[in-house]
Amino acid sequence: MASTNVLTLILEEAGYKVEMVPVDAGPLYQGLSQGTLDFTTSAWLPITHASYIDKYGDKIDRVGVNLEDCKIGMAVPKYVYDAGVQSIADLREHVSEFDGRIVGIEPGAGVVMATERAIEEYGLDGYTLQTSSSAGMLAELKSAYGKGEWIAVTLWSPHWAFSEWEMEYLEDPEECYGGVEVVETITRKGFADEHPGAYAIIKAFNWTQEDCQSVMRDIFAEGMDEREAAQKWIDANRERVDEWIAAGKAAEANSTA
Repeated sequence: MASTNVLTLILEEAGYKVEMVPVDAGPLYQGLSQGTLDFTTSAWLPITHASYIDKYGDKIDRVGVNLEDCKIGMAVPKYVYDAGVQSIADLREHVSEFDGRIVGIEPGAGVVMATERAIEEYGLDGYTLQTSSSAGMLAELKSAYGKGEWIAVTLWSPHWAFSEWEMEYLEDPEECYGGVEVVETITRKGFADEHPGAYAIIKAFNWTQEDCQSVMRDIFAEGMDEREAAQKWIDANRERVDEWIAAGKAAEANSTA
């Protein structure tokens, strides 16, 4: 949501009409492969979205990395971690404290599929994976944290939850969640030729975890409107944004020369 809103406003400023389409991971990759969607800034690789790349990789254009040093995993409040639950395997000894559940996000999300593997790999037979939405997971986390209750959730970095609450990733020696990842920008085939200026802006777009988390926090923790939060970041990083827009204008000019 953070990167999509920021890039949407930048493209609109450059003169393009943009429609944001909220979709889950499966329909996203299917739409890109079929040409019904143009691009995404949210491809987590090489682990989280590996199955989608295996299936659709030859039908899409991997533009480049826009965010580095990312991670997914299972996380608990620090008070749970300090109580001795420091590894996913430790969950086996505390089924009742966690009410036999792990709280996830949307079905089909990479971190949810990794959690399904973790439940099997670590023998968490007494647990069920509760899926709903990112907002639903965060509501559960907020409620549990406020009461000091034990809860395990699917999380990822960057995420504003880590600046809102004291959270810790559980150790994952079996590497069900993989290692450090990057987030890539991906387009449908043919987008670069049809929209060279927009493609150049999309290709130039990259930012840091601090950048991304600042927008996420403004939206989700502070209740700021998505576009307002994105514009706030753009205004604070005007020089970088102007460089990206300039790259788009140059590409457009070269294509018509």
